Amino acid sequence: MFDSIRKLFAAQLADVAGGTASAEHGYKLATAALLLEVTRADHEVSSAETAAVRNALSRAFKLSEAELSELIKLAEAEHDAAVCLYSFTRTINESLDERQKSRIVELLWMVAYADGELDSHEEHLIRKVTDLLYVSHAQFIAAKLRAEERATMSG
Repeated sequence: MFDSIRKLFAAQLADVAGGTASAEHGYKLATAALLLEVTRADHEVSSAETAAVRNALSRAFKLSEAELSELIKLAEAEHDAAVCLYSFTRTINESLDERQKSRIVELLWMVAYADGELDSHEEHLIRKVTDLLYVSHAQFIAAKLRAEERATMSG
């Protein structure tokens, strides 16, 4: 399922961008799905969390509004069809280095802090994803502190 959606995303993004799609679309889709998972972890998706997902994806991947909307639409479909996190984290592990994966963990934290409350379910999910991405505990904590500081400064 994930491969078919990844191919669909690549083709649709190529049409929107007027260019050729590349392997990077897979990890973008996987990242978007993980960010959506954080918004749903506490069973309450707030507008602040939704905005944080859009902002994180837009800034991290430098997407146009059309590309961003398409990515989120496809990530929602993939998220809804997924039975576990492994397919997402495997794609990211195959595509990104340690520093980039640490940045994704920071994005997860930023979404978790977006509504002003860190729920234990959100923290548990981010710990699980961090382990699946083979990000060290030190990087996990550093990413959390950076996101918390940003949330404090903006809130």
